[in-house]
Amino acid sequence: MDRMMVSSQVDPQLVYAWQAAHSLARNSPPPVPDRGGFRVDTDSEKELKRWVFPKLCEGLYDVARDISNPKHYLKLCGTNEELRSALPAKWEIQPQNYFMQAAEMVRETSSLPDGYRMELHQAGPVTRVQIVASNGDIAAAGSAAETMDAFVYDRIETASDHRRKGLGIAVMRALESARKSSMSPQLLVATEDGRSLYVRLGWTVVAPFATAVIPERDL
Repeated sequence: MDRMMVSSQVDPQLVYAWQAAHSLARNSPPPVPDRGGFRVDTDSEKELKRWVFPKLCEGLYDVARDISNPKHYLKLCGTNEELRSALPAKWEIQPQNYFMQAAEMVRETSSLPDGYRMELHQAGPVTRVQIVASNGDIAAAGSAAETMDAFVYDRIETASDHRRKGLGIAVMRALESARKSSMSPQLLVATEDGRSLYVRLGWTVVAPFATAVIPERDL
């Protein structure tokens, strides 16, 4: 079976489960249903609100028309082209991401190269991992949050000077070790660059994941 196959329907409950755990990982309020999608009132410096829609619907069109200020994000389980078709011209499409799910992750070695050490911090349902280089720089990092409905990985990043050393895999393995339930789905949203790593580890694309925002220059 082709791991890049994209499903035509995305279960709204799966999207909600991802969003709820994602909010935990980022210390944001829980999502609430809003016009066919799920809204998080983040109220952060970068983002005031975000909506995630499992599919195109009238509610997405309504939100897109109602919002005129920056720092509001619209996200869709769909392609950039699909989201663009639903938005007024003032909205700007961001690079394509991918909503992904793991069946059982492929076991690859996760031992650290010489000169690196791992730090793991856990606070309730949230686990944070960072890999520190010998000079003290953060070489790689990531976090995960677990609810009754999902185990979600977030912000898995490797610094450009430390790539191709298996550090991203080591972060994923360390986070996975904190998972308490083997029954709930493992979920994440990947960038174009990250997608190939996750496919290699046994993940599949549930759907493309598109994002739009009103640029601050349009004020």
